[in-house]
Amino acid sequence: MRLYLVFERWEEERYPEGIKWKFLEHKGPVFAPPYEPLPESVKFYYDGKVMKLSPKAEEVATFFAKMLDHEYTTKEVFRKNFFKDWRKEMTNEEKNIITNLSKCDFTQMSQYFKAQTEARKQMSKEEKLKIKEENEKLLKEYGFCVMDNHKERIANFKIEPPGLFRGRGNHPKMGMLKRRIMPEDIIINCSKDAKVPSPPPGHKWKEVRHDNKVTWLVSWTENIQGSIKYIMLNPSSRIKGEKDWQKYETARRLKKCVDKIRNQYREDWKSKEMKVRQRAVALYFIDKLALRAGNEKEEGETADTVGCCSLRVEHINLHPELDGQEYVVEFDFLGKDSIRYYNKVPVEKRVFKNLQLFMENKQPEDDLFDRLNTAILNKHLQDLMEGLTAKVFRTYNASITLQQQLKELTAPDENIPAKILSYNRANRAVAILCNHQRAPPKTFEKSMMNLQSKIDAKKEQLADARRDLKSAKADAKVMKDAKTKKVVESKKKAVQRLEEQLMKLEVQATDREENKQIALGTSKLNYLDPRISVAWCKKWGVPIEKIYNKTQREKFAWAIDMADEDYEF
Repeated sequence: MRLYLVFERWEEERYPEGIKWKFLEHKGPVFAPPYEPLPESVKFYYDGKVMKLSPKAEEVATFFAKMLDHEYTTKEVFRKNFFKDWRKEMTNEEKNIITNLSKCDFTQMSQYFKAQTEARKQMSKEEKLKIKEENEKLLKEYGFCVMDNHKERIANFKIEPPGLFRGRGNHPKMGMLKRRIMPEDIIINCSKDAKVPSPPPGHKWKEVRHDNKVTWLVSWTENIQGSIKYIMLNPSSRIKGEKDWQKYETARRLKKCVDKIRNQYREDWKSKEMKVRQRAVALYFIDKLALRAGNEKEEGETADTVGCCSLRVEHINLHPELDGQEYVVEFDFLGKDSIRYYNKVPVEKRVFKNLQLFMENKQPEDDLFDRLNTAILNKHLQDLMEGLTAKVFRTYNASITLQQQLKELTAPDENIPAKILSYNRANRAVAILCNHQRAPPKTFEKSMMNLQSKIDAKKEQLADARRDLKSAKADAKVMKDAKTKKVVESKKKAVQRLEEQLMKLEVQATDREENKQIALGTSKLNYLDPRISVAWCKKWGVPIEKIYNKTQREKFAWAIDMADEDYEF
């Protein structure tokens, strides 16, 4: 059965503004399994001596042991935060003894967990099947809800187990203890006439709500950042699909007025008011470079990440001339998730002159746009177009870039693998625009070596096949009979087949190399109107499965059903 229902289903009934559903019933969350103490044979050592830890202290110690081979456990901030939180879980006696993390030996614990991981890999088919059946049983019971007469899939019905917070980049809170979430932390949301899910025996929910203006089913507050976490519907659900569709329709509305907005901010570069000039230059960056607006944060609360409005003087350098280009701005700052944004961009002369003005008499740590914040910018964007935000600009520029790049890069006479390479190159242009980077996968070098071995082997096979073909042609010249002609044709087909296989492998190698530090998935799933990709597939006869996997096809079912080959963003 298809878990999604197509676009037409959205037209069933329109609720008043803000109302998301009338009936909602579900089974609640699945909690992380309780801690299982380590076997007696697995020892923890402190200062060279065996020490038996209390259950709470042992559980937190296992979190560190599981990460022993990871770079995180060598970082000063991680170790300091972990040790501070670990001590809170110790008994008084343990606190008096364990005073130095460097004297702790987690080796046996680490080896135990490695052996467990290995054992899971070596499981028999029967054992794996049993686990699969148990997971399917759990999914059947907890993985679906009923919303307005429709059975909808739930995205993440399992509560994350306790562990150590990692964060991205050099997050100041890395190593802190993510506490176990209990039923008493959980807020349940369902309709008044639904059966309220039962909490585990001996426990009760923090609260039961009946709020039909939100789409979450379960929520709780995590202890590290104090942020609210949710259990939501699967991306393939009606509500999520409709929200996605509306997001791209808003970006398409921007297309109709973007020229007017660009003309306006160009005029504003000459404004007599400094705040208007700053707002106009910031908007130019958001439009041209797809920068995020950047939200204000409490000092010291999170990593030193910034967006456009919170850029400081130290984050940019101005070059009247650089690498043969005039008026170049050099950006260097940490963006969302502590991903470095480094870019050298030639800008218009008036933007350059304004930036010089904004930087006058300021220290490196001063705000570049000192008369601007995200609230002021967002208010201005709303005045320009209803629903307009910096993210809408990112979505618009990402989608329009993909559409233009696909038109430029797709050659009609290319085969399917070459067309997919063109698609990934178009997608990469968007990922670069949006600064979607990743560290090269750990297995990258090894997988490239394996691929190169396959290419080398295929080249040898092709050389052999070409020799065979040459020999067959020589025989045919002498023999001049039907049998040898047939052999020649057969050898020709073998050569063609091997040439295609070799090309496919070489395209794959090029693709992997070009994408090793670029995360294509983020833009594909969040910023690119899927109808552009669907239309491209339909136009060029590329199977949609080559672009979107099963989960993504479910998420974008509305686009697959809606877009034909002539769709224009």
